Amino acid sequence: MRTVLVVFGASGDLTVRKLMPALYNNFRKRRLPVGLSIIGFATSVFTDDEFRRNMKEAVQAQLPEVFKEDDWTQFARLLFYQPGNFERSEDYRALREKIAGSDGLPDNCLFYLATAPAFFSVAVARLHEAGMISGSGDHGYRRIVIEKPFGRDLPSAIALNNELHRLIQEDQIYRIDHFLGKETVQNVLVFRFGNAIFEPLWNRNFIDHVQITVGETVGVEHRARYYDKAGVLRDMFQNHLMQLLTLVAMEPPAVYGADALRNEKVKVLSALREIPPEVSTAHTVRGQYEGYRSEVGVDPGSTTETFAALKIHIDNWRWQGVPFYLRSGKMMQKKATEILVVFRRPPTQILDIHTGRTELSTNRLSICIQPDEGFHLRFFTKVPDEGLKTRPVSMDFHYRDSFGETAIPEAYERLLLDALNGDASLFARHDEIELSWEFIDTVRSGWEGEGGPPLLTYERGSWGPEASESLLGHDGRWWIDDCSHHHGTDEGS
Repeated sequence: MRTVLVVFGASGDLTVRKLMPALYNNFRKRRLPVGLSIIGFATSVFTDDEFRRNMKEAVQAQLPEVFKEDDWTQFARLLFYQPGNFERSEDYRALREKIAGSDGLPDNCLFYLATAPAFFSVAVARLHEAGMISGSGDHGYRRIVIEKPFGRDLPSAIALNNELHRLIQEDQIYRIDHFLGKETVQNVLVFRFGNAIFEPLWNRNFIDHVQITVGETVGVEHRARYYDKAGVLRDMFQNHLMQLLTLVAMEPPAVYGADALRNEKVKVLSALREIPPEVSTAHTVRGQYEGYRSEVGVDPGSTTETFAALKIHIDNWRWQGVPFYLRSGKMMQKKATEILVVFRRPPTQILDIHTGRTELSTNRLSICIQPDEGFHLRFFTKVPDEGLKTRPVSMDFHYRDSFGETAIPEAYERLLLDALNGDASLFARHDEIELSWEFIDTVRSGWEGEGGPPLLTYERGSWGPEASESLLGHDGRWWIDDCSHHHGTDEGS
């Protein structure tokens, strides 16, 4: 059975840094479908051999420790190239001829749109016009993979979904968020539903609050043209942070399957409590790092936020009354993605009172997504030979200790395989996208209206504006950076 993967935007950064190394690694691990061909499509003019040479340099640069000449020679035979303009019909006809060869269209076609969002619906319309996304064989498929951002607000996301649904079925569309391809993100599901000891505690009766942090140490870099129109709320919250939130908060699906899993995520997004403009200042913080306005490509008068923190409630039986605090920003103190589940304190303090210590300490679970992948469970133990004095300690699991330094594959390896194999579990469905935008748009309207929270400046290398600390401080809580301090000796928290 012949399968063709066409990568639109094949000369771009995403293909060079992520997609081609991921495909090479899957080939090296003997996981790609038999009979696969990979065709690059972009405006740059290359021959097949020039494209292969460029991709070889890219893979060598990205995967120096695993690159082998023999593997590459075999892999390169799968690679082909077709120059073309994303909008021109005749270039799609030429692509069709390249795909078909002398045998006609293959059984399976996967079209990966690693392009600017402006070309998503155009590319699908041209593919449809050229007869490439319909008429698969009896057992074949036609699928489209679409990168984020999927729309820039609710109306544009709905419009894009409608345009796609006019030409193809929902089950042909794979909306990709590379966060969901990370091993450690998928492990949230395994941890919750594969271990009987945590799920009974995973609710309002035992959990005080949840913190989700996605910190970046870099600034806007070469993405200013896109980022200054997007900001952190669109760039990170609408997709990455919302996906992490749904995985932490969702109910167990009846089976592990794409629809069952996505149904439960949609239920969480449907239960998010709106943050109307009148409570925007109390529930949200927005900031911009010092010097952002002087970055190349940024509007000198820009009011785009590079940091945001939100206090979110989920109005359902499991989570009623439990706040979820989310924050993300650029130029943060460290690069980190972590989920912190803070359990309720004991009802009364019976230990350490004779030492004058009376505060009630708490257990917490840290899920470290990156860069120090693992779990830390904090609990209390008696200090030897000091009466009933207690001290927090932690039980730690690190991927690299248990599985080795190179155990964790790149997210795109998993996602490309899933798209080729037809497993949509880790891809977003249209209703997920729309519900997520609906929530984010409400936050944005609170910021843009009268009386919204001010845009605060924060120092580079900090954890954002001071108001972010107050967001939790008003509730008697504070942000906790547990993944880099996992020995659990900070007794006051």
